[in-house]
Amino acid sequence: MPEPPMPEPPVLAAQGLSKSFGAVRALRNVSLELYAGQAHALAGENGAGKSTLIKTLAGVHRPDAGSLSLRGEPVVLHGPADARDAGVAVIHQEPTLFPDLSVAENIFMGRQPRRSLRRVDHRAMNAAAGALFARLAVGLDPERPARGLSIADQQLVETAKALSFDARVLIMDEPTAALTGSEVARLFGVVRALRDQGCAILFVSHRLEEIFGLCGHVTTLRDGEVVASEPVADLTEDTLVRRMVGRDLGELYPRQPAEPGEVALSVRRLTREGVFTDVSFDVRGGEIVGLAGLVGAGRSEVARAVFGVDKWDAGTAEVCGRPLTNGSPSAAMAAGLVLVPEDRRAQGLVMDMSIERNIGLTGLRSTVRAGLVDRGAERGRALDWAVRLKVKYARIADAVGTLSGGNQQKVVLAKWLATGPRVLIVDEPTRGIDIGTKAEVHRLLSGLAADGVAVLMISSDLPEILGMADRVLVMHEGRLTAELPRADATEESVLAAATGRAR
Repeated sequence: MPEPPMPEPPVLAAQGLSKSFGAVRALRNVSLELYAGQAHALAGENGAGKSTLIKTLAGVHRPDAGSLSLRGEPVVLHGPADARDAGVAVIHQEPTLFPDLSVAENIFMGRQPRRSLRRVDHRAMNAAAGALFARLAVGLDPERPARGLSIADQQLVETAKALSFDARVLIMDEPTAALTGSEVARLFGVVRALRDQGCAILFVSHRLEEIFGLCGHVTTLRDGEVVASEPVADLTEDTLVRRMVGRDLGELYPRQPAEPGEVALSVRRLTREGVFTDVSFDVRGGEIVGLAGLVGAGRSEVARAVFGVDKWDAGTAEVCGRPLTNGSPSAAMAAGLVLVPEDRRAQGLVMDMSIERNIGLTGLRSTVRAGLVDRGAERGRALDWAVRLKVKYARIADAVGTLSGGNQQKVVLAKWLATGPRVLIVDEPTRGIDIGTKAEVHRLLSGLAADGVAVLMISSDLPEILGMADRVLVMHEGRLTAELPRADATEESVLAAATGRAR
């Protein structure tokens, strides 16, 4: 009787990985196996160890203990180049392309095909890039500049670059965080095609519906340890959430009907030419108003103009009857208006500065004694808000860039809430953060509204808008197209207004 065939070894396997940074143990005895033709999800809260594991698999970090193997053979990765040469590629949430180079030049940077006299063979390079895009079934022009590409197209360029290295393991770190629904669908089509061509996919996402719709297996990390590695078909979303957070989450959208107070923010006929036109709305104290719309509809631009980051061309804005000065964030802050921006890393935080100093930036005047900052008062203020918002950190003096995305978001919120605002504008409050932290942010916003703060919440997450908002404003191509009370706001009605189909 013939012997059964030997099972194929995993393309990439990690055995007992451990990694510490000072006193912080980021990974503890983590094992993971990735197989050809399989999409494998990596789940866990922010700070669970996902990023450290990804960087270890990609050769950025050397593990303190444990080992890696490729196709059953032990391997030591001395750096990202070793991982790339071994066929391991990482596609990050935020692509890093050279904007003034062509798409093809970005793909083949440093290894362009050459003609005689070592001149770059642009025709061969463009043809090779075109073949990669054909394999991905996307119609990008290899000769167009990278500047102006959408985030979705930039990620497709990064994917083509990975394939140009003959990558057999593709690690996708939060690839859909900044994408629209149609862009997510196109990216998933590419991922499924690569999976069917024999690639091993490690897919990291906080969106549970994506894990269940794309992956066959999921490994869950909590506090740097593997708590489960199992087929997705054996799980429900509630079970996976309990794996991730170690408890029942409770209500994700804890918003209760509220009696709004007086008008706190009043915007009338606000216009910025070419960006948004004739925008008028009110937000009352104790109310959460959702601002919905497709990417590019002008939602963030309205928020930036109201706060004074950008100037408007016509219209007015008032906080509690006090007119806001056009183009003056300091005047907005003095009136009690604050803005938590969409891009927390570039606009909300100074990444190399400490946690305490970031939280203290909005309260420097209150901590100045005899012309100098009272460091004790600054630290006490920062510690108070870090405790209130349950920020997880090793030392309050650590750089804020060392925190996970969810904890960075809490620091931005702490910085502004410490000013005691009357009106809070929060743009994409839960983008890129785990479901446990998302529930905490929702409870925080609900609590602020209960205390009388007027909240304007901009979000591309439609369930978040429907679950948290007392009223929903919808924008389409720079104009408000609908104002829906909570009872009338459904996915269908919001999407109809967001696409210009509402009557």
